[in-house]
Order: sequence, then C-alpha cells, then structure tokens
Amino acid sequence: MKLLTCPVNGPRNITEFQYLGPVRAASAEQPEQLIEALFYAENPLGVMREWWRHTPSNTVFIAERHTVSDQIAATYLPNRKPA
Repeated sequence: MKLLTCPVNGPRNITEFQYLGPVRAASAEQPEQLIEALFYAENPLGVMREWWRHTPSNTVFIAERHTVSDQIAATYLPNRKPA
C-alpha cells in the first residue's frame, strides 16, 4: 500500500488523494500565454511541486515529488513551506 502524508491528517492511503496538477505561476498577459500555461504542462525529470487534495477532509496542499522515483520529499500547506 502506498502512503502519502497529509499535512493535517498524517499518513494516509494514496487512494484518499486527488492529484490536481503542477504548481505553476499564473502570469499570463496575452490569451496565447494563458492557453499555453493551462494546456502545455512541463514534464521535467527531478523534484516537482504539485497540488494534491485529501478528499475526505478537503485539504489542499503541496507535495514535492521526484518524477523518476515517485518518492515524496515533503508535503506542506501552501502558506507553510518547510525550512
């Protein structure tokens, strides 16, 4: 069983979570930039910051996940990035 740590509820089964996509800057001045920001996501190798939601508690948080090994390095609430 794969576990993901919710910053509010602790380690939980991965089936309790919903992936919401990568954390991206929302800077689009032209419609073409908005289209690119919404529909063309990067797929880098290495650690990526992603939005996740714990569905039973509706807690939305950020997870830092390595895209090759699928290991979660950290999970935290958006306003409480760890040092």
